[in-house]
Amino acid sequence: MSIFFILLIAIILDAVAGEPKLIWDRVSHPVVLMGNMIDWFEKRYNEGPQKTRNGVFTIIALVTVSISAGLVINILPLHSVFEVVLVAILLAYKSLVDHITSVSEASKISLEESRYMVSKIVGRDVNILDESGVARSTLESAAENLSDGFIAPIFWYVLLGLPGILAYKMINTADSMIAHKNDKFKEFGWATAKLDDMVNFVPARVTAILILIAGLQIKKINIVYRDSKLHRSPNAGWPETAMAVVLGIALAGPRSYNGQKGKDPYINVDGEHKLSSYHIDNGIKLLQKVWLVTLTSIILGVVVF
Repeated sequence: MSIFFILLIAIILDAVAGEPKLIWDRVSHPVVLMGNMIDWFEKRYNEGPQKTRNGVFTIIALVTVSISAGLVINILPLHSVFEVVLVAILLAYKSLVDHITSVSEASKISLEESRYMVSKIVGRDVNILDESGVARSTLESAAENLSDGFIAPIFWYVLLGLPGILAYKMINTADSMIAHKNDKFKEFGWATAKLDDMVNFVPARVTAILILIAGLQIKKINIVYRDSKLHRSPNAGWPETAMAVVLGIALAGPRSYNGQKGKDPYINVDGEHKLSSYHIDNGIKLLQKVWLVTLTSIILGVVVF
């Protein structure tokens, strides 16, 4: 089977089945196994005067293991079947939509309920968020995770096959675990953070373009280019600004982490600032349109290749 045909089956399988709790309650999810491996390295090497060097060694070792696993699977009997299932597992479209939908439904019940649900997908202080803050946090997470959890894995799978998507997921998982800018991880996670920025550079921009295409707003790419530079992340600003532009809202802005409120500027500052579950629902519809555009692109890949 061609890469595009495998991807076509996998993307549909992910959209239909997602991550069945019945299965993952009984066996470990591949990302959980990656997390366990990352944790093993962190506990043993995040110490002493050479934390930066140890961090470089750690991420090289983790990526090497991931690539090797992909190469081994490729030589197994019926490897295409394993590949379809594994790629579907490593895509996170349905789980993303499910999480965003949960926040939207909670927002229609109470502010406290919506704060609780959004706390599952963002790292900022949620206890101070008002209705607009909840919606803004949710849509920012939706845009960033559309890139990190869906488009980027597809990009690296198309480019480098199973070793590529496994390596990407390992890097992205490591980034979420050890690339924090606090005293514990600043040195050890430095190499991981830089590598994550590199592997997400193209996918983040591709995601922004797909969002603009899905929202029929491709002419506003200049606004995305301009305002993405205002974001604290060199990559997340692209899909977030694209989503803000298509939905006609302002995203980012000041936010609080661990009791410390930042001074981040708004992106698409002329957009609507007062947000609600209505805007979250529009964001879900936009995610669905991006999925359809992506699916169409993959079908074209099957036909051409």
